Amino acid sequence: MKNNFNFSPASGLEVLKRRHRIGAIWKSIFFLATAVGILALIVLVSTIVNQSFGYVAVESKVDPATLSEKPLESLEAEELREILQANLSKLLLRRAEKQKLLEDRGKEDLYNLLMDQVVDYKIVKSWSLSASLFQKDRILAEKAQRYPNAKLEFKAWLNPGFLERTMSSRPELAGVRTALKGSLLLIFTTIISALPVGIGAAIYLEEYAHKDHWYNRAIQTNIENLAGVPSIVYGILGLAIFVRTLGAFTSGAAFGIPAETGRTILSAGLTMGLLILPIIIINAQEAIRAVPISLRQAAFGLGATRWQVIWSHVLPQAMPGILTGTILAISRAIGETAPLILVGASTFITSDPTGLFSSFTALPIQIFNWTTRPQDTFRNIAGAAIIVLMVALLSLNAFAIIIRNRYKKKTI
Repeated sequence: MKNNFNFSPASGLEVLKRRHRIGAIWKSIFFLATAVGILALIVLVSTIVNQSFGYVAVESKVDPATLSEKPLESLEAEELREILQANLSKLLLRRAEKQKLLEDRGKEDLYNLLMDQVVDYKIVKSWSLSASLFQKDRILAEKAQRYPNAKLEFKAWLNPGFLERTMSSRPELAGVRTALKGSLLLIFTTIISALPVGIGAAIYLEEYAHKDHWYNRAIQTNIENLAGVPSIVYGILGLAIFVRTLGAFTSGAAFGIPAETGRTILSAGLTMGLLILPIIIINAQEAIRAVPISLRQAAFGLGATRWQVIWSHVLPQAMPGILTGTILAISRAIGETAPLILVGASTFITSDPTGLFSSFTALPIQIFNWTTRPQDTFRNIAGAAIIVLMVALLSLNAFAIIIRNRYKKKTI
């Protein structure tokens, strides 16, 4: 039989060269995609940092140095109270004494009141970090022309006082303490409500459910579809169920806690739990499915029950993958805004949350509120709040990664 297949070393070499060229092209494309992602991240971070630092033009009715020999921010509450009593107008002093504003307020509140009512501290103009570093002459000329009575200072909008102060209508006195505490309580509630349910559902679907039954296939299809539902829909669901239908429970009224509505941290946390639940279930399923079937068969061969196999062998092996999915879910939940607006997050609140039945705000809500203001200084504190949000997110993710790596070491 005649062989029609002709092969020569030269043709084989050309094929090999063509494969290498194609591989080099795809390598360049992948490298370019990575470079574009890194560049976009650098631009994002640099833009935020650029807004969070820079020169400001400050005007004040009273020089703070004339009120105390020490910096006002270092004074104790009693010292601030004495300065206020000595410098407030008679009308404001009578009103404060009548309402007991000075006695009931802490150090930060007294400092803000002093800067607002006595010093009348105002930032009339702010400049970005890049302009402050490379265009100082232009800034000095603009300040001398438009704000001759102002004092030029370099200001770091992100500072310890920014983390300690509450919300204020004046950006130079505003802080993120209330929003940060609200975000941390909200994420804690979200994880507690969603993680056990998500892992339990994944265990049932992978280890107990018979995939040939129509209702199990319907459940799986619905979970996969819910992962792509817009977050605003979950906000509507949370408003209907947790705020209105279960308002007596989520407001604390059922437990004897006086409350008006169910617009609380508990309602928001349960809503966000529903939002990330499909993500946790799908990722947990993939992690459980990746555990070798031989591990299960070996345990069954030694007489272990199905639950013993799941608890002692499957879950420890799948936990690193489950925690990876949890990290992705937390990253999505901590930056959501639309569901929180629907379930009643406040855009202006000065009282810290004290528990699950408290009214609340969150960092994304506060950032959104500040970015909609027309003044440049509100965008400066929005940039500082974004950095706080990113640090909080990275800290939570780092904690989850540490736990995941410990599970990996135990399973090796």
